[in-house]
Amino acid sequence: MRILTRYIVLELLTVFSLTLASMTVFVFLILIGKEAVENGLGLLPILRMVPYILPQAMQFAVPGTMLLATTTVYGRIASSNEIVAVKSLGISPMTMLWPTFILATLVSLGAVVLSDVAVSWGRGGVERIIVESLEEIVYGRLRTSRSYSNNRLKVAVQRVQGKTLINPIITYFGADNAPPLWITADEAELSVDLENNNVAVTFLNVDGSMADRVTAWIPGKETIPFSLEEFTGIKEQSRSTSNYSLREVGPAKKQQVEVIDRLKQEMTAQAGHAMMTGRMFELSQDSWQTKRSKLAGAERTLHRLHTEPHRRWASGFSCLCFVLIGAPMAIRFSHGDIWGSFFVCFVPILVVYYPMLVSSLDLAKNGVMPPQVVWLGNIVLALCGVWLVRRVIRF
Repeated sequence: MRILTRYIVLELLTVFSLTLASMTVFVFLILIGKEAVENGLGLLPILRMVPYILPQAMQFAVPGTMLLATTTVYGRIASSNEIVAVKSLGISPMTMLWPTFILATLVSLGAVVLSDVAVSWGRGGVERIIVESLEEIVYGRLRTSRSYSNNRLKVAVQRVQGKTLINPIITYFGADNAPPLWITADEAELSVDLENNNVAVTFLNVDGSMADRVTAWIPGKETIPFSLEEFTGIKEQSRSTSNYSLREVGPAKKQQVEVIDRLKQEMTAQAGHAMMTGRMFELSQDSWQTKRSKLAGAERTLHRLHTEPHRRWASGFSCLCFVLIGAPMAIRFSHGDIWGSFFVCFVPILVVYYPMLVSSLDLAKNGVMPPQVVWLGNIVLALCGVWLVRRVIRF
């Protein structure tokens, strides 16, 4: 028995390690190429991003690698009639399956940790490098396409000479549907001040206008500071719940509950005052609608925080669910065709599991269903896998 166990584990670890290395490199190149193209990064920022993007690449590669390794090993074993030989000796095929299930459980636990590191440490590191390389990014974009833009501002220039922007036009989009502000100048030069979290733009003969009205004209040099948020589009205060580490989720939920309670108390006090004074029209004013919108946003954030741990664990344990499907399917397929066995398992997973995961995740984040619904896809795969394993053992 121990010989069979060592044999299966060694075969699986060998294929898993080699496949994981190649798939991680492939996904890594896609992710880092995407960041380089979207942000116009040079060689040095790209090299600094390597340790932060690597966990993200492995996060995507591990589940598919586990499925491919399982179908490869068990497809070869079945095609060589090794399962038949084991049965002929009176040994249950489960002897050759349980080591893989234990290994898949360990890999699933590792995938949960890897996902936590990737979304909290990895994404945060990438954003930090983008901020630190902002000056290089902006000048690179302006030199190649003569424009740089995000959801807050747009910078267009006639050309770039060294660090001098010739005839720059900056369009700044304010909040709350305010009319945009246009800033033009003969020349400009920008510098990033990370200590003060701003980008200082020094203009020569600056002219500012809003809604087709000239609002300012300043001859000579004038320095106007812009926040890093306006130039990068990265909002530190509105950090996505998907970027929280698991240990941060608990305190964040408590803080969000306090925010919701405070908003409800304020709304109750305002409604009571309006009814006592007969000023019911106050409940239809913009201030009341703003509070309702804040309350709805806070409740959505709380739903997302409740859902996030379940999403991480369910995504991690998809490795085990994939193995429960892949191992018996590869044994039943038994043609020795590696990619054939893989796609026979992967296509149903792609058609069934991932749509169920996405839809249940949306329902949980919106508060329509409890957060435990995220596990629905895993449960369906696990039940199908148990049924397939029973058929392999019986026949």
